[in-house]
Amino acid sequence: MATSGYCVKCKAKREMKDPKSIVMKNGRKATQGTCPVCGTKIFKIGG
Repeated sequence: MATSGYCVKCKAKREMKDPKSIVMKNGRKATQGTCPVCGTKIFKIGG
């Protein structure tokens, strides 16, 4: 399943490369991956 998120460096919505489901300190779920174009971390809360 391809997950998309907003890349702050590219200023565009991109598909995440190597997305991982994580749990934040407050217990909420999130998805973290990298931008395939520039390599910056992409973080999406609630995924």
